[in-house]
Amino acid sequence: MAMPDKLYFKIGEVSKIAGVPPYVLRFWENEFKKIHPKRTPSGQRLYRKKDVELILAIKHLLYDKQFTIRGANRYLNAMKKEERVEGKDPSTLDAIKAELRDILSILKDDPSS
Repeated sequence: MAMPDKLYFKIGEVSKIAGVPPYVLRFWENEFKKIHPKRTPSGQRLYRKKDVELILAIKHLLYDKQFTIRGANRYLNAMKKEERVEGKDPSTLDAIKAELRDILSILKDDPSS
C-alpha cells in the first residue's frame, strides 16, 4: 500500500500501510526506541511520516532479511551512526570504512543473517 501524503497517521492506518496488526506496532514501540508516536489528549497514537518509514524498514529487516529484534536494532543504530559520519565529512573514507566494518561484524554476530 502506498503511503498517503499527510503529516500524521493513526495506528490503524499505519497497520494497513505496513501490513502488520496494531499489536505488532505497539510491541515494536517497546523494542525500537526510535519509534515514538505523539499522543492525543485521549491517548491515541499519531505516527509521523518518519515513524512510518522506520516501521517499514523494521518490517523489512525482521520479515524479509530475517533479523532478530536485537540484530535489527543494532543494524539501525549502525546505519544512524554512518549517516552522522557522512554528514560531517564525506571525504573521510577511513571513517566510513570503519563504520562498514562495524556493520559487517554486527551482521556476522547476528545468527539469523
